Amino acid sequence: MEPNFQNGNYLIIDEISYRFKEPARGEVVVFKYPYNPSQRYIKRIIGLPGEIVEIKDTQVYIFDKGGQEMILEENAYLPETNLTLGNLRLTLGEKEFFVMGDNRPSSSDSRSWGVLPRENIIGKVVFRLLPLDEINQISLPAYSK
Repeated sequence: MEPNFQNGNYLIIDEISYRFKEPARGEVVVFKYPYNPSQRYIKRIIGLPGEIVEIKDTQVYIFDKGGQEMILEENAYLPETNLTLGNLRLTLGEKEFFVMGDNRPSSSDSRSWGVLPRENIIGKVVFRLLPLDEINQISLPAYSK
């Protein structure tokens, strides 16, 4: 999840909120890796249940259940040089999410291993405590339609 998260960061994970509400686009979540549930991954939610996610020409497009298109503007958390590689179009099921890492060229994410089932999500990252010079609350990015 570089450049936003590094190995050795101490993160506070909210494991309760998702019992009352569904994960939202842009949230950073910790989850059980679908092909080896003993491993924990951290990624950003890009696509929500029932949506179509399309990646082409280094751009991420989201189509909601009604077919409304949204170009995902990610400049709030991705450097300009961090291109989203891939060429895919995927329809998410009722309890499926599409997640990607913030280090797009090197991330093992939904582009390579598929959708994230809802039951694998443990919680969302809400706070970084360590290192001390990087203490901050993790906020949800604003997306425009």
